[in-house]
Amino acid sequence: MKNCSDCIIYLFFSLFAGHKCLENFLPSAKECITTVLKGLETIAPLVRSVEETPEPISTEVKGTIPSWINGKFLRNGPGKFEFGNTHYNHWFDGMAMLHHFKIENGQVTYMSRFLQSDAYKKNSEKDRIVMSEFGTVAMPDPCKNFFQRFLSRFEMIEPTDNASVSFVKYKGDYYVSTETNFMHRVNPETLQTVEKVDWSKFIAVNGATAHPHYDPDGTTYNMGNSYGSKGALYNIIRVPPEKKDEKDTLQGAKVLCSIVPADKSHPSYYHSFAMSENYVVFIEQPIKMDLLKIVTCKLRGKALSDGIYWDPKQETVFHLVDKNTGEVSSVKYHTKAISTFHQINAFEEDGFLMLDLCCSDDGQAINNYLIQNLRKSGDALDEVYNTLCRAYPRRFVLPLNVTSETPTGQNLNTRPSSGASCVKVSKDKVFCQHEDLHGDDLHEYGGLEFPQINYNKCNTRPYRYFYGCGFRHLVGDSLLKMDLKDKMLKVSLWWGLLPGTTNLPLSEVPFFREHSRQMMYRHCYAKC
Repeated sequence: MKNCSDCIIYLFFSLFAGHKCLENFLPSAKECITTVLKGLETIAPLVRSVEETPEPISTEVKGTIPSWINGKFLRNGPGKFEFGNTHYNHWFDGMAMLHHFKIENGQVTYMSRFLQSDAYKKNSEKDRIVMSEFGTVAMPDPCKNFFQRFLSRFEMIEPTDNASVSFVKYKGDYYVSTETNFMHRVNPETLQTVEKVDWSKFIAVNGATAHPHYDPDGTTYNMGNSYGSKGALYNIIRVPPEKKDEKDTLQGAKVLCSIVPADKSHPSYYHSFAMSENYVVFIEQPIKMDLLKIVTCKLRGKALSDGIYWDPKQETVFHLVDKNTGEVSSVKYHTKAISTFHQINAFEEDGFLMLDLCCSDDGQAINNYLIQNLRKSGDALDEVYNTLCRAYPRRFVLPLNVTSETPTGQNLNTRPSSGASCVKVSKDKVFCQHEDLHGDDLHEYGGLEFPQINYNKCNTRPYRYFYGCGFRHLVGDSLLKMDLKDKMLKVSLWWGLLPGTTNLPLSEVPFFREHSRQMMYRHCYAKC
């Protein structure tokens, strides 16, 4: 069926799914372990435009869906990569397509719709790209004369409302989000676009992440930057759990606190943040944004992505914010230069905060996801993959009770349950060295990203298991389950299957197996 080519849903995954005293604690070399591969399968179908399927269609179920699995599975991602003769340059640029899988009584139905964003509607009306995206700058209107086209380069780029990153919830309503100041409220039953919502109408921020965190009572936390004449600020946002009126969206949202960047004209880029029971953890990493380049990108004929760069000379800093008071800890927790896009969990235990995240020793991965790279094949595709630095799950241990009496120059983490170290080096600085949350066997699967936990049960609490995607390709090609008790890895891998994708021609039944390749559990998928 042309409207949906072999749409795959992985039920298991989606539903469960220096300073001298530091010499003994610092790594001797960059820990960027790669697995050189040859003969990667093409992933070009991932970046082809597809048609929407606005009416539910039945699927062919391979295997048996357990009777207790009933619900709806919502996905979001790019689904259109060109308008007329103009095309996007980066995977992040494609127009948002919303996906809906309904699982009921052992059967699955599927539907999809394009988000009716202003970007989508304007591009469709003109049959060309008229709104710039992360990696693509819109060209001036060819119908304008030379002078008008020249003047248009001096206009600020209009922030996109192409919310293609994720589904999120605020006050019980479903939204799709990106990283600008715009979200769209959507109907989770029909996928119809209901309302465009602008963060800046409620609080002084110029955007927010697409990965908020939730307290058990429904209070939502997020982060967003603000930009003014004195530079940038990182802001912690809190949104109340309930509506006061049926039409409420972000009413009552507040900036809990603001954090000053190390360099106000070159703040860090961040995709998400971590949260424990009592703290928000902001990770200021060496992926930097050159604000001068960003505000002049249209004038220079460059995309926004041109203003983002990796500075390996800078350390990564963990900032702790008290969720109850909004107070920012005066103690800063440093580690070597790492990049992180997704955190696993964070929890407090015995006077320490355990911070688990997927991170890499390099921060240039975004640049590799150009559409021209993803459409390569053969040796050219292998070459792109083999330039990537893999991401691995790591734990950092942050001491919460650092005072003037705390000794310097020695490891404060004496707990036998973790091999991570944390050393006070000055009055308000602690240097942290991570513990690997994996064994050597993970290298075979290209590291781990897109981590998931049983959020309602385990978020902000001690936990045992997490799940993720292995990356023996530019996109995830396996499902991984990690047992933190013994760092035992279980893998679901079948060549040609890509977890979470919805537009690749895939086949066969995936299965869970031990690393020793002993079959453990069979799982099913739906094909439409």
